[in-house]
Amino acid sequence: MHELPCKPLKNGLLEQEKRVGDAKMRAVVVMYDTLNRRFLPPYGGDWVKAPNFERLAAHALTFDCAYAGSLPTLPCRREWHTGRYNFLHRRWGPVEAFDDSMPEILRESGVWTHLATDGYHYFEDGGSTYHNRYRSWEFFRGQEGDLWHADLTVKFPGDLARKNRNGEQDWINRQYTREEQDWPQYGTFSAAERFLRTNAKEDDWLLHAETFDPHEPYFAPQKYRDLYPHDYDGPLDDWPAYRRCEDAPPELIEHYRCEHAALTSMCDASLGRVLDLFDELDLWKDTLLIVTTDHGFLLGEHGWTGKMVMPDYDEVARIPLFIWDPRSGRKGERCSQLVQTIDFAPTVLEFFGKEIPADMRGVVLKDTIAADSPARAAGLFGTHGGHVSVTDGRYVYMRAPQNENSGPLFNYTLTSTNMKGWLSAQGFEQAEVAGPFGFTKGMRLLKLPARERWGSPPEYGNLLFDTETDPAQEKPFSDPEIEKRLIGEMVRLMTEHEAPPEQYERLGLDEG
Repeated sequence: MHELPCKPLKNGLLEQEKRVGDAKMRAVVVMYDTLNRRFLPPYGGDWVKAPNFERLAAHALTFDCAYAGSLPTLPCRREWHTGRYNFLHRRWGPVEAFDDSMPEILRESGVWTHLATDGYHYFEDGGSTYHNRYRSWEFFRGQEGDLWHADLTVKFPGDLARKNRNGEQDWINRQYTREEQDWPQYGTFSAAERFLRTNAKEDDWLLHAETFDPHEPYFAPQKYRDLYPHDYDGPLDDWPAYRRCEDAPPELIEHYRCEHAALTSMCDASLGRVLDLFDELDLWKDTLLIVTTDHGFLLGEHGWTGKMVMPDYDEVARIPLFIWDPRSGRKGERCSQLVQTIDFAPTVLEFFGKEIPADMRGVVLKDTIAADSPARAAGLFGTHGGHVSVTDGRYVYMRAPQNENSGPLFNYTLTSTNMKGWLSAQGFEQAEVAGPFGFTKGMRLLKLPARERWGSPPEYGNLLFDTETDPAQEKPFSDPEIEKRLIGEMVRLMTEHEAPPEQYERLGLDEG
């Protein structure tokens, strides 16, 4: 049940919005991977050179309380499509046969949906069903360890930070990336530009332009690196590991931050290309624009570099979000209401006047954008196997697994793939048939023991933060009444999203 319901009409449009006059229905989504909120000038990152994000903030609504739901990359993308949390039922995986996919719904209703991306995870075993939900798509090779160039003549530096398959493949790919135009990010936004120029006068389309940047490794053209001079004379290292870093030299952490900033500045330049086209082609008058990311990244905060293997602090879970809705015309303002990644699918469907599937649990943000109407009382977020966290927009409560191995934990799925390959064969030996859940359209699923674990270690225990008085989340505190209230919200949301029984067991909670 939606918190902000929309009543369908017989013609498929929503009562909340009907097409008026000659208004067109078009949307552009710009998605980054690991775009750190605190590195952007509109969120206080005044040392990072990102003038186009400032320009965007002047022409859109900036959200101060946007949170991820399921972490990391592909679990977030599944939420983008389905408007449901992923992390309660499985780790990393494709869109499932029972899922309601927003791009597919638009495609089947006559809206042309196009994906331009350099996100290579879409084309691995664990993501292979996402791109074909669109009407058309383009892919630009070369990010991270994308299995692209085969060059056995390449000699690897002795001080290469990642001496594994990913790191060595990345080093080979870099040999073919010399001019800025060679970067996959540049190709992605060139494709977006082609789409916009070709279709600027047409109706009923959605462009999803997505780059894997500024995800690590921080490989950027030299002109962006020159923006951040710093003292570092150590070995080649622009790929921070996911680990505790209390003993890391301060100059290495500063090096990571500067290299990340350089790649952020390149992302800003790509954003500028999109904004230039909005100006030139007069797209502001009728085109929805959403600019956001999946999650952030720790670069020394809380004694860590990385994500997923520690509690999901705000540096990771609280994301930048900018929305321009031509119907409301709000720009240069800020919104303090709590919103989440699961809200994007129903929001886009509503904009196009399409019926929202009953299994989507996200909220239509039209009224939140127009008038700061509350979207939700609380939101869940987490990584499969780690803490389950809940926020009401001010307080964040992280509930730890109550035993050393973080279990019991299972993947519920119709597929046999994980990130880069098959799920554990041992898991299949112990597989059970489960369900159906209410959202699986009558389909029963495999229930597979989760052999590979991500997620924060249980020894952190439960954590409660007040982000109003402690925005850096450095001072966890105790308040039984606040904790009780947030546990109530956690159980309510877990129940609404049909969390399996073992999720309550591993957290030491009673089922709702």
